Amino acid sequence: MEKRELGRSGIWVAPFAFGGNVFGWTVDKKNAFELLDVFSAAGFNLIDTADVYSTWAPGNRGGESETILGEWLASRKNRDTVVIATKVGKPMGSDKKGLSKKYIHQAVEASLKRLQTSYIDLYQSHDDDPSVSMEETLGAFSDLIKEGKVRAIGASNFTVERLKKALDTSKANGYARYETFQPAYNLYDRNIEIEIQPLCLQEKIGIIPYYSLASGFLTGKYRGEQDLHKSVRGKGIQQYLNEKGRKILEALDLVASRYNASPATIALAWLISRPAVVAPLASATTVTQLSDLLKAAEINLDPEAMQVLSLEEPVGVS
Repeated sequence: MEKRELGRSGIWVAPFAFGGNVFGWTVDKKNAFELLDVFSAAGFNLIDTADVYSTWAPGNRGGESETILGEWLASRKNRDTVVIATKVGKPMGSDKKGLSKKYIHQAVEASLKRLQTSYIDLYQSHDDDPSVSMEETLGAFSDLIKEGKVRAIGASNFTVERLKKALDTSKANGYARYETFQPAYNLYDRNIEIEIQPLCLQEKIGIIPYYSLASGFLTGKYRGEQDLHKSVRGKGIQQYLNEKGRKILEALDLVASRYNASPATIALAWLISRPAVVAPLASATTVTQLSDLLKAAEINLDPEAMQVLSLEEPVGVS
């Protein structure tokens, strides 16, 4: 399988990332182990999580996803064959948030303990923190790399201006730079193509898109208001139920039929082919779902399919 580099980090990954946000929420430990086994056995290696996953679930405090992942790593003794990406910055408590040097050093120790590992491959700023200087944040990350606790760093949810400033700060001070960027990006939401994607291409920063399937909308499972009850994510789908969303689903249906694949597989294959994208990120709750998503790495969409999916040609062209 083709491997892609996370920016200039020297870390190479298969072109699809498993999203661990479901662990400890809609996926329990037993099922998580099964999903991770299938994922790794198929030759994929990038697993993305965060310390804050999954605080939103009743009874959770955060760290549940990292804990399950850590138990899997310990059980399978396969740490050297997987690439672990986690994040820091979102609130884990009233005094546990942000990107200060003190908190980053505190948070990384907690993540390492939960993950049962001595190092994190990709440590990401989950949100920008304008209250702390870029020098302080990037200096703290650089320290962690020197200490061997982190191999590379990435950013998520930054504006293009703030990402540029971070890159300039790293260059001016000799700090480690953000090698990856994690934005919302899918067939419906393509805002990053205006400024962020060109910047990432120019600076050789690898994009790891989240919301790759638009919260499940691009699976084709949700076609109208009557479908919103089908999962716990149903409420987040409503924003896509409009004319633009309908046209995208029509295009996905058309291309999926040509490639004998599901809409979800095609939506991910489209992302895999996009400039600067290293590995789209998506989660699954069953082996059937996951197996379907993994097929995206095997599909090379031709120019005609890309045009149809981008709504550059009338839907129906064959």
